Amino acid sequence: MYKSFFGLKENPFNVNPDPRFLFLTQQIEEALTGLMYGIQTRKGFITLTGEVGTGKTTLINRLLDWLHHRRARTAFLFNSRMNSNQLFDFILAEFDIPCDSKSKSQQLMKLNHWLLERYRMGETVALIIDEAQNLTYPVLEEIRLLTNLETSTDKLLQIVLSGQPELEEKLRLPQLRQLRQRIMLRCRTTPLSHEQTKEYIVERLKIAGAAGEPIFSTQAVDTVHLYSLGIPRVINLLCEHSLVNAFAEQQRPIQSKIVEDVAREFQLDEVEPIAPNGGSRIDTDVYNSEAFIQNLGEALSRFRLSPSTTTRQRK
Repeated sequence: MYKSFFGLKENPFNVNPDPRFLFLTQQIEEALTGLMYGIQTRKGFITLTGEVGTGKTTLINRLLDWLHHRRARTAFLFNSRMNSNQLFDFILAEFDIPCDSKSKSQQLMKLNHWLLERYRMGETVALIIDEAQNLTYPVLEEIRLLTNLETSTDKLLQIVLSGQPELEEKLRLPQLRQLRQRIMLRCRTTPLSHEQTKEYIVERLKIAGAAGEPIFSTQAVDTVHLYSLGIPRVINLLCEHSLVNAFAEQQRPIQSKIVEDVAREFQLDEVEPIAPNGGSRIDTDVYNSEAFIQNLGEALSRFRLSPSTTTRQRK
């Protein structure tokens, strides 16, 4: 709709995790390099954490592209709300491993045999689980046991758990200390700085075909950073709708008033009420509850008070 008006060949701010649009800040480069290094050197267990919308899934897609070019075998599980039986079903299906039995022991034997074959052929095998903060304690325990699939020198399966900061909180639980001790690398994504936000917008517009006069004024970019708090997904939201509204008003370059209107439309200008103190003490026995583990992410989100949480709740 607005592409011809702004001289674009495609939409620059789609929320799809297109690896072409991965903006390589120093932090993102460090995270990507860490993931590549960890898988290539068969470290076994790696975590990738970051706030909602900071580019984890886009980063994972770039990693998958790199792995496919190296002819590695990969399984990408994006539905983390599953039980342990479903975990094995998904893994076998993703790796195209035939197994008629529903017995977990038989499935594990099939997986181990297949991994040994891949290892003898010099192939790397990686299992990547997105939204890992939603995994229950029993499923995380099964994933830990998968790291026991190894030779005397190397891990047969490289596992990446990608999730929100609640994943780090969950891994601190006493029940998961064995899993926590097996994590060899911890990679993170972070919000963009003011200067990085400007470079991010320019880079995405350039990839989409922008040339010549600026599309966003300096003041508009400042306003985008103010309301997005440097969260790439919120930057995309603000910029996409600003392009639409600016096209409707035939305005170029886009001024800060357009961005402010979009921010108000999505209630990014409002402040969440602070949760009251007290009344939040939890008996230690509740940590043995699988229901608590399952809902830990929501519980932590409810009590976290940082501004970035406000942004996340608005999306």
